[in-house]
Amino acid sequence: MNKQEFLEELKKLGINLTNDQIDKLARFYQLLVTWNEKINLTTIIKEEEVYLKHFYDSLTLIKVVDLRQHLTVLDVGTGAGFPGIVLKIVFPNLKITLLDSLTKRINYLNEIIKELNKESTDVKIANSMRNKLNKSIDSLADTPEYETSSKELQSEDI
Repeated sequence: MNKQEFLEELKKLGINLTNDQIDKLARFYQLLVTWNEKINLTTIIKEEEVYLKHFYDSLTLIKVVDLRQHLTVLDVGTGAGFPGIVLKIVFPNLKITLLDSLTKRINYLNEIIKELNKESTDVKIANSMRNKLNKSIDSLADTPEYETSSKELQSEDI
């Protein structure tokens, strides 16, 4: 899917991009290719494939969620920033949190956000807190309150 086909398909989804949004997506693509040479972010790097399989696919969420609302979105395992960064470029009203487990990808995402001026996007570093979180969960599981809550949840019809 070339850029023109991408824009035409987005119109079918009710999405009309501004020139600034088109430029930011193009810049995002350039940064993705550059960073992909340093760290393995994606095997999809040809421009036509990125516009189809990363950009367009990220935006098809609009088929089931009204992304024009003021929503908070958690992009778990964002990797190269899909769908979170694309959603934020096209729907700046969204509050996006990008979550990934690898520091090298978090560093990449921080650079992308800086470059695209997406100050309002939150980037959380999950791996730096993983051990603390696991220890907290383990210690919580040893408390009588947790055992009670756990039993109550198991007995309820959810």
